[in-house]
Amino acid sequence: MNEYKEKILRICNENSKNTLMETLEIEYVDVGENFLVGKMPVTSKVYQPDGVLHGGAMVALAESVGSAASYIFLNAQEFFVRGIEISANHVKSIKEGDVFAKAVLMHKGRTTQVWDIKITDKDDNLISLCKLTTLALPKK
Repeated sequence: MNEYKEKILRICNENSKNTLMETLEIEYVDVGENFLVGKMPVTSKVYQPDGVLHGGAMVALAESVGSAASYIFLNAQEFFVRGIEISANHVKSIKEGDVFAKAVLMHKGRTTQVWDIKITDKDDNLISLCKLTTLALPKK
């Protein structure tokens, strides 16, 4: 399992080159049955004007991790994955360190998937709670 896990994380991280994920320095750090975890550093690059992590950066992190998870748990050879709805409740601010987004599959339908994504700090304090719905479109 460890070799398989490392391969998935390597592919996810390689696919982030020259994308928003690379710009935000998102790194995929853990994967398991029905979940994926990504990490993003909290620096001035992702601040809002008053010096705390911008909610939009958290939503970008959540959608990036949830969408990557959809690719992992669906047949990416046969489907495109698109986010169709995301919601976020930001419950705590953070100024430094790293945040971790863990996307957990809540519903895996034939065409839609629903992901629960918790963004936490290094001490597992909840920063934001997100829900992402993705759509699987067949490649033709």
